Amino acid sequence: MAYEQARGQLIADLVERESLSERTAEAMRAVPRHEFVPPSRRESAYEDRPLPIGNGQTISAPHMVAIMVDLLDPDPGDRILEIGTGCGYHAAVTAELVGPENVFSVEYHEDLAAQARETLDDLGYGAISVRSGDGKQGWPEHAPYDGAYLTCAGSSFPSPIVEQVRSGGIVLGPIADGRQRLIRGVVDEDELDEREPHGYVRFVPLQ
Repeated sequence: MAYEQARGQLIADLVERESLSERTAEAMRAVPRHEFVPPSRRESAYEDRPLPIGNGQTISAPHMVAIMVDLLDPDPGDRILEIGTGCGYHAAVTAELVGPENVFSVEYHEDLAAQARETLDDLGYGAISVRSGDGKQGWPEHAPYDGAYLTCAGSSFPSPIVEQVRSGGIVLGPIADGRQRLIRGVVDEDELDEREPHGYVRFVPLQ
């Protein structure tokens, strides 16, 4: 119950501060973030900050996950590609909006991918597809996607990922051009159009 109360207060604070959509807020309320962090970090699970999960990786701060979900704004049934599974938390929130069977996630570290699969399965998100591999190549077998997002920062959006998103779909993620900025782009015939910056951020690097 303490975790549920802490999660409810966190989401209420985020709704007020970030003007989240109700869909995003409901998705965030549904996913128990404390189940995705190491046991030694669970007392901090509902603080609005990133936490280490091993391999030099982190679970993103809740406000950043919420902002990215809002910017992606997927419809139910949309197919979504995630680059950087980490512990699986962001994928679970996305799955609340589109359905677990429509989320495809690639994680560079094999042990993190295995742990994410186990956690997601235990929590009822077992239909999310997770594989370990080079995220810069996307996951072409399940393309085209209606949207894609990166939870790690590169100097640009990798071309294979852009090419795997349908025309009119959204590509979102942190881009490091000096300082990292969260960039949202719309795909137009395998190229990104209408790039919008959404503030400075700090993510682990794309590997």
